[in-house]
Amino acid sequence: MKLSKEQISNGIWILAIILIVFTPVGFHLRVFVSKLIATSADVVEAAEQNSLKNYHWNLVTPEGKPMDFQSKKGEVVLVNFWATWCPPCVAELPSLVELHNAYKGKVDFAFVASDEREKVTAFLKKKGYQLPVYFEASQTPNELLSKSIPATYIIDKSGNIVVDEKGAANWNSESTRALLDSLLLE
Repeated sequence: MKLSKEQISNGIWILAIILIVFTPVGFHLRVFVSKLIATSADVVEAAEQNSLKNYHWNLVTPEGKPMDFQSKKGEVVLVNFWATWCPPCVAELPSLVELHNAYKGKVDFAFVASDEREKVTAFLKKKGYQLPVYFEASQTPNELLSKSIPATYIIDKSGNIVVDEKGAANWNSESTRALLDSLLLE
């Protein structure tokens, strides 16, 4: 039986779709595409900003050490919800790592993982990322709830959510750095 060019073409497309959907090749391709389309995060207009009213949020480190988010009140905070199985999350992490390295000690960071501790620990070790990662130990404040990840919020010293970004973004951009610099001066 001889295959036509159309049958061969269809077979190649089916194989490509199977590779993208069901193998690690597809995961890495989705990470690559997410990096390509990532842009700088947008600042929420002042009139539309929500204010974080409830800082009572309990988090825990991978080692089991508790952290009360209340300790972040009055600080500039970047909160990122992510998971190791999420291609856009993995795509934006390098820019978040660079931003964290540049602003640690000035801005408080909380990388809240929606994943198993062992997987998160192995992922961070494999990538060589040194980030303040937490897991939720109580319900997330309503203002920070999202149905999708990655979800990233920048909160100013007054508790205003000045950035509310869903999806992958380039966090180490000049505009994000300028925003953080201005928030730190307030």
